[in-house]
Amino acid sequence: MPISPLYRLSVSAVRGAACSLNAACRVASLPVASAPRWLAVGVMGALLATTSPAALAVEIKGVTFADQVATQSGQPLTLIGSGLFTYLLWDAYVGAYYQDARRLRPAPLKDVSRRLVLEYFHAIDAEDFAKATTKGVRKNLSAADFAAIEPELTRFNLAYQDVVPGDRYALQWLSAGGGGGTLSLVLNGKVIFESDSLALANGLFAIWLGDEPAQQDFRTQLLGQ
Repeated sequence: MPISPLYRLSVSAVRGAACSLNAACRVASLPVASAPRWLAVGVMGALLATTSPAALAVEIKGVTFADQVATQSGQPLTLIGSGLFTYLLWDAYVGAYYQDARRLRPAPLKDVSRRLVLEYFHAIDAEDFAKATTKGVRKNLSAADFAAIEPELTRFNLAYQDVVPGDRYALQWLSAGGGGGTLSLVLNGKVIFESDSLALANGLFAIWLGDEPAQQDFRTQLLGQ
C-alpha cells in the first residue's frame, strides 16, 4: 500500500495520542458528502457489476480502504465512512468503519457485525495504546459497566504490540445473534486477541463512535454523516 515517507516520530511526541489505537488527537476536516454514506451504498451496490473494485476504493493520504470487505465467515461488511486523525501538526492515522452489509444504517454500538480499521503514519508503542484504551473506555462507560469488563479489558490491553508507519490495527465484532459473537483485534491481518464479550466490544468501539468519542469530527466522518 503506497504511503508517503514520513520521518519516525518519537514515542514521547505521540504519547497519549493513541486512542485505543490512539486517544487524544484532533482530526483535520475532510470533505464530507452532502448525504450520509449509507444512503449511497444501495446506489454503489447497483454499480458493482459494471465498476472495478479499484474504482470503488476510498483513498486518504495515499492509504486505500476497500468499499467492502469479507469476514472470516465470508460475511460482507460495507464501508460506512472514513477519515483522517491528526495530532497537533502531524497526521496520526487514517481510519475506516465497516458494518454488516444488511444493516446499512450506522449502528456502531449494537449487536451488529462491524469493523474499525486504523492505519498509522508514525511509530507508537504498545504501552501507549493500552493506557489510551483504558482511558477511552472508562470515559464512555459508567463505573459499574467499566468494572464489569475490566478483567477482559486488561487481557485485551496485554495483546497490543508496537506499530511502525504503515501498520494496521483492526477491531472487529462478528455477531452470531442474541448477544453472542466474536471480538477480534487484528494487526496486519493476524488475529492477536479474541473474546466473546459484546460489552467489551461496545466499550472499545465507543472510544471513537460512542457518546464521548476521542474526536467528534472523526466520529462523524467514520459514520458517513
